[in-house]
Order: sequence, then structure tokens, then C-alpha cells
Amino acid sequence: MKRLAVALGLVVVLAVAAIFILPSVIPASTYREPVETAARDALNREVSLAGDISLQVFPRLEIRASDVSIANAEGFGDDAFAEMREMRVGVRLIPLLSRRVEITEFVLVEPTIRLAQNRSGNNWTFTPADSATPTPAPSGDGFVRREGALPIEASFGDVRIENGAIYFADGNQSRAITGLDLSVALPSLDTETRLTGALNADGESLDFSATLGSIRDFFEGRETPVALTLGGNLADLSFNGRILEGEAIAYEGRIDTTIPSVRALAAFAGAPLPAGDNLERFRTVGQLTGAPGQVRLAASTLALDAISGSADINVNLAGDKPSLTGSLTLAELDVNPYLPATSTPPAPTTGGGIPPWSDAPIDLAGLGIVDADLRLTVGRLVFQDIEVTDARLRVELRNSRLEATLENISLYEGQGRATVVANNRGNRPSYSLTASLDSLDAGPFLEAAAGFDKLLGTGAMTLDLSASGNSQAAIMNSLAGSGDFSFADGAIVGINIAQTIRNVSQLVDGSGTSGDAEDEEAASTGEQQATDFSSLTGSFSITNGRISQQDLLMLSPLLRVEGAGDVNLAGQSLDYRLQPRAVASIQGQGGERDLRGITVPIRLRGGFNNVSVGVDTEAVGRALLQGALNNALGSDGATTPRDALRDGLLDAIGLGEDDDEATTGDEAEQRDPADQLLRGLLNQRRNRNQETTDEPEQDPQ
Repeated sequence: MKRLAVALGLVVVLAVAAIFILPSVIPASTYREPVETAARDALNREVSLAGDISLQVFPRLEIRASDVSIANAEGFGDDAFAEMREMRVGVRLIPLLSRRVEITEFVLVEPTIRLAQNRSGNNWTFTPADSATPTPAPSGDGFVRREGALPIEASFGDVRIENGAIYFADGNQSRAITGLDLSVALPSLDTETRLTGALNADGESLDFSATLGSIRDFFEGRETPVALTLGGNLADLSFNGRILEGEAIAYEGRIDTTIPSVRALAAFAGAPLPAGDNLERFRTVGQLTGAPGQVRLAASTLALDAISGSADINVNLAGDKPSLTGSLTLAELDVNPYLPATSTPPAPTTGGGIPPWSDAPIDLAGLGIVDADLRLTVGRLVFQDIEVTDARLRVELRNSRLEATLENISLYEGQGRATVVANNRGNRPSYSLTASLDSLDAGPFLEAAAGFDKLLGTGAMTLDLSASGNSQAAIMNSLAGSGDFSFADGAIVGINIAQTIRNVSQLVDGSGTSGDAEDEEAASTGEQQATDFSSLTGSFSITNGRISQQDLLMLSPLLRVEGAGDVNLAGQSLDYRLQPRAVASIQGQGGERDLRGITVPIRLRGGFNNVSVGVDTEAVGRALLQGALNNALGSDGATTPRDALRDGLLDAIGLGEDDDEATTGDEAEQRDPADQLLRGLLNQRRNRNQETTDEPEQDPQ
């Protein structure tokens, strides 16, 4: 018995000696090659343990190796797929007997992983040695949380990554994460796990932390508290919530996010935004819920640049690009900073006014970043110089086509509805606008929308327009469509038509004071002059940027005005003719005289910034010649050419004995001898007034 005890004691001593002594006396080459071979067979890649290797068996199994590398896949260069300066792994042996894993140390020092992708595949898919194709992915939906997923006990001691680096390249872009420091504290599977770290991503420093209530609860599908923080120049984010019970990873909680610059973040993510001074600071506070590929934000605070409000937004991340649906409520939305920018400013104009249309290209690339179907309620909406209140807007953005429908708007005392489309799917962007407006205060609206300040009144308008092009100039040159309008109780600013009729009648019959035609005409035009109306209606069509209008009708207690002409939007000019006729005695409109039946054509023409308004001398001259010819050939009372001319003009403008309306005939574009003849006649009348002291001629009527 004594000998047996001695023998057993000797065995124990030898075993203990072997555990402590043999690892230090056995050459490293004895286990270096088997480890490399086993790793190579498992990964089908060359694995090298080029540096020192040490092995300790008791009281814990501890392995240390330096200069470890894993070769790259064929076709991805000579640099190693992964390498590290040192690896340290330690596991307690005795707890393993009771199925408890206690990792005392897991440290990777300066690990580097190089990820690459090309047309033939990627270098992170490891192919078994007996197969030429990658191992197929497991069937099913991937990771599933289920009861009994962690039937062991475990704890982690010193778990760290020191100064790691991850590189990615696919031929189009390359990304780099450097300076990666990561530390994990996991006392047990049933207590809180904490992860902290920092990294540098493409030049941007970030720090992060995360806590998870219980690793076991998470893996086995029970509700688990979770908290995340992320800080840096790109974003400052915090989330405090829980992972919900169930097989899938679904979560909910409170989020507070600040992005100092959306542009900087988009550029960092590889999706730079078009140039501009917008899309900078973003802030949101609210409830965040989500599941794989789905995120919902119910934000009580939502702010982008100067825009603020609340939102309920769903984001689908499963497709090729994010898809947004939901609703936003904003106190104020000024869209001007977000309109497509031109690469160069428009040419300046002298003295203000409307600038020439720019040829600089318009960038609509931003329409392709996301898809969206959003409903907006906006207290005050600003588009260029137009202000809209109480707007309900639906925005649909799909495959670079934006359709914005103003379902209800209040603007300039009126109500309306409008749909705007911007389509960037083809090589040439296209646009359309359909709108209907009622009870509109025309003056401030037209000045804000088109810089036109010559019309006052309340009325309705419909528009159906389309255009295409890559610049303002191209859009205006391609503009097409139609529209109509109806205004009431307003005025045309810049001309007093009643005064114009009186001036011309006096110049013809000699009842006025002396002075030339230009002085008389100026007295009825100018910024201080206006013509009131009770009704103004018409319709128009647009082709290649040119508006054609043929049925203008303006009514008032004193006047009836018909009009027709063209407005060249592309060329920023107009040529328009009015045919006003007095239908009542013009009392208090520049004279006491009864001028009923008189018609004096008026012409508006010139550039948008220099419109001239005056009597259409060309039309009057033609009427004069026609009337003079008729009188000369068929009148018994006309004995001299001068009398014939005078009588013909009286007939032409409605002052003759028959009181007929004017007949203008076809109208030429340039001044002709008829114009000169009219001016000569008027000058003759002025000279005659100067030479005689008798009573002026009596009114032919």
C-alpha cells in the first residue's frame, strides 16, 4: 500500500511537472506546424505564425502568438487578408469541466483586415479545400433568437482590440477604419454587458459605447434593455430603449440625434449632395422603433436648417435606396434654399427688374437619393416670392420623379390647388404645372410670381403648363400649355384709358389745348395712372415660350375693352393691343364731354423691364387712310384733301356723323407712312389752333 501511495504521488508530481515545465522546454516548432496546418485546412488559405509562440497549460490554457497572418484569396493581390502583431488567448481549464467558459484574456494587438471585392467575387468568403465554389449560405432568414440558444455559463475578462484597422475597396471606392480600440466587459451571460471604443473612419474620429441588459436574454428572445451612444464631428446620437421579445431583432426607445452637417455625413457615406448652402444641421428627438430593414421615427422635435416641426416617418432600407413614407407638420417651410441651383448666377440687369433667363445647368441629381411618399401640413410655405398659408401638401418621389400636390392652399386671400412635377428620369429633365386658384388678390400674387405689378383685382385663374430643359433659358423656350383667368373689381395700372380717349378726340377735333401728340399721350400714362374695371376675362395658349391671347374682354361702367396680342416669355418681351370703347359719358375721368362710342386703339410693347404704353398710331393711321379714302371717293361734302383726311379720322375713331366703331384692318409690325400721316395731321391741327382766334370747331356730334 505504501508503495502504491508513493507511485501515485510520483505520477501526480510528474503530471504537475509536465503541465508547468513541458510547455517551456518543448520547441515551438513542435506545435507551430500542426496549428498552421489545421488552420490552413479549415480556411483553405495559407496561415502563418511567423513570430514567437508560447503555450501555458495550467492553471489556465494560454496561447500567445506574434506576427500572425492569413493569406489573401487568389486574384486579390499579395497583401495578407488579415494580420496582427500579437494575439493572446487565455481560458481557465477547471471551469470547463462544469461546462462553464471563463475567458481570462482575448487580446488582438494591431490587427489589420483587408476586405476587397471585384467582378469575380470577394475575398472574405472562405471556400473549403475540396470545393471550387463558396459554401452556400444557411437556409432560412438568418439569426433567430430562441429559447435555449445559450445553454452554457461564461464570463469574459480582458477582451480588447488595440489599434486595429479595417480596409475596404471595390474598384469604385475605398474606405478605411483605423485606430480601432474596442473593450468588452462581460462578467456573465446574465448580467449587463458593456462595450466601449473609438475609431477613425476616413479621417473622422468617432467614439461609441453600448450596453445590453443580458446576453442570454438577448439570444434567447426575451425583452432586453439596450443603450447606445455615438459621438464625433459627423453625428451625436443616443438611444435608450429595449429589444422586444420575439425571434427577430425588433426594438423601441427614445432617440436624440444631432447631425452638425447632413452634407458632411452624406459625403462620408459615399453619396455627396449637390453643391449648396442648405442641408446642414439636423436634429430630432422622439420615439424610434424598428425591425430588420424597417425604421419608424415619431419625432416630437424635427429640425433641418431653419425648418422645424414634428414628424411620423417610416424608412424602408430593404431596397436599393431608402424609401420614406409618413407625415410631417411644419410651422414654416421656405423651399427656396432647396431649389435646384445653377452653376453660375444669372447675368445682372441694369436698374433692377427681371434678369435674363440663365443658361447655367440645373442639377436635379438630388431627386435620385431616396424614394418618398410624404404628406406635409405647413403653416406658411414660401416658394420664390410666393407665400402660401395653411398648405396641405403630398410629395411623391419615385425613381427621380417628384410630384408635389398642394391639396389645399390659402394664398393672397384666395384658395387653390396645384400639382408640380419635376422628372429627372431621362437625359432631359421635364416639368409640369397644373393649378386652379379662386378669390385671388391678383396684385401681390402676380408681383410675387412673375414680377408683374400692372394688374389689381380679385379673381380666378387656371393653368396647365409643361416644359423641359437643363436650364432656365431652355425651360422658358420649351414652355407650352394653356390657361384662363377672370378678375373683378380691379384696375390696370399704368394707363388711364378714358383720359387717352379724351386726349385723342380733342387732338382730332381741335377742342383741346395746344401741344403736340406726345404731351397729350404722356398725360394719360405713367405709374400714377390707372383704369378701373368691373370685369376682366380671357384665355391664352403657350407654344415654345410664346403666349398667344386673343379674347381679352374688360368691362366697366364707362368702358368696354377688347384685347389681343403675344407675350414672348423666352425673349422677355410683349406686343399687345387694346381696343377700348367708351360706353357712357366719361364724367370725372379727365373731362365732362360725352364720348360714347369712341374707340382708340392702345398698344403695349417692349421688354419686360421697359414696357411702353400708348396710342396705337399704326392702327389709327390705317383707319385714317381708309376713312379718308372712303370720304374722298364717295362724300359730297369733302372738298379738300385735308377735310377728307379729317372726316376719315373722325369716322375711324367714332366721332363721325354715323358714330361707327373703328375698323383697323391688318396691322403691320413697323411704323409706316400712315403713322407719319397721322402725326402730320395732328400737327396741322395744332398749327391751325395757333393761327386763329375764333371759337374752336364744334363737336361733329
